[in-house]
Amino acid sequence: MFGRKNEAPTAQETVDQAAAAAQTSSARTAAGKGVPTPKRRDQVAARQRPLVPTDRKAAKNASREAMREERLKTRAALDTGDERYLPLRDKGPQRRFIRDVVDSRWNLGEFVMIAALVFVVVSFIQNLTVQSIVMLAFWVLILAVILDSFILRAIIRRRLTEKFGSPNSGDVWYGVSRALQLRRFRLPKPQVKRGEKPA
Repeated sequence: MFGRKNEAPTAQETVDQAAAAAQTSSARTAAGKGVPTPKRRDQVAARQRPLVPTDRKAAKNASREAMREERLKTRAALDTGDERYLPLRDKGPQRRFIRDVVDSRWNLGEFVMIAALVFVVVSFIQNLTVQSIVMLAFWVLILAVILDSFILRAIIRRRLTEKFGSPNSGDVWYGVSRALQLRRFRLPKPQVKRGEKPA
């Protein structure tokens, strides 16, 4: 009275619906390339891996060999400066630039270890005058190294700001600590000569 009830579908509509369903089914089969969908338990079983390797000895040997190859690559990178295999603390263009700045200049900190060795040797000499002179020279060198470190700190900070912007935390100390090492024993090895301008 207030509206018409839903009428039953005609025979033509039923035929059209069946044809559409058959077309959808054929499209799904084509998309799946005719292969039935695998069961869930088969998919889960294919993804599962044992937590413990079946052959522990072979897994241990493979892991040891992989670690050995990684160490060799890191060692070679410390000699050549290859960024891909350097330790994390040495990676990045900023750290490389800092190393070049330090390695391109003479640093008084390089001579601290040599002076300390001389001081130890001279301490066995039973001559108060010689000991006093060597000790005085040693402390003068220490003060000069501290002053040189402050100068180097300012140079690194200024050069980093000019090239990369504000330096990151630890960058300046990274350069100063490198300057306190003998050039021959620095790692990664220097890639610039003394007096050479860093790129």
